[in-house]
Amino acid sequence: MQEKAKPRVGLFVTCLVDAMRPSIGFASIKLLQEAGCDVEVPRHQTCCGQPAFNSGADRHTRDIAKSLIDTFLPYDYLVSPSGSCAGTIKVSFKDLFEGDPVWAEKHERLAARTHEILSFLHDVMNFEPKGITYDGTVTYHDSCSGLRELGVYEQPRNLLTKVQGLTMVPLEGNDSCCGFGGTFCVKYPDISNAIVTDKARCIEKTGADTLLAGDLGCLMNMAGKLSRMGSSVKVYHAVEILAGMVDGAPICKPAKAQRAT
Repeated sequence: MQEKAKPRVGLFVTCLVDAMRPSIGFASIKLLQEAGCDVEVPRHQTCCGQPAFNSGADRHTRDIAKSLIDTFLPYDYLVSPSGSCAGTIKVSFKDLFEGDPVWAEKHERLAARTHEILSFLHDVMNFEPKGITYDGTVTYHDSCSGLRELGVYEQPRNLLTKVQGLTMVPLEGNDSCCGFGGTFCVKYPDISNAIVTDKARCIEKTGADTLLAGDLGCLMNMAGKLSRMGSSVKVYHAVEILAGMVDGAPICKPAKAQRAT
């Protein structure tokens, strides 16, 4: 009997992972390979275009989108460790190509095979981590785009139940924005800071020693605030836990004695 071909996955790494936290990319590759995928990281990928799209620069975003579509269409799946970027590609790109049947059709084909990594592992590959241990109490923040655009909620929680030693506790306001919002935190810093301050207080109230999420933008924003508050909570992307790759420092290593700002 001929062996079934492995699905070819093009990993969309994201700008933040590439520049700030490459370990998330390596953890993603490890998990996808364990799930039975052939994984490639296309060299021609760039930003998903979300900052430009959110700023109303549709012409520039359209150029980025066309390049990205051509880069990833040859793969069986586009997978990204970010609900925000995956949501931009899968959902927001559609608005860019109204009245352009050629590119609308190409986008439709790519959108159908675009997935956030935790939902892809759980829903498409039926993957379960094996032999992974994390001795800690964790709480989980649901990023806006992953939850609302892509329906990512149960998938990370189900995967994390397979990690030995891990105890999950609920987070009040788990589905509320962390205040990052890409360019939102730059345009409205005072509002953003107020939102993330409330979020950090809710995280502290859980008593968890670790915060997890599926989007590095959210994680960096919350980790930065927790650090400035002097919190000891560690912050990781969920794939780092699931891949057993938490030997390095957590995102924004916690500070112990700084005044909250």
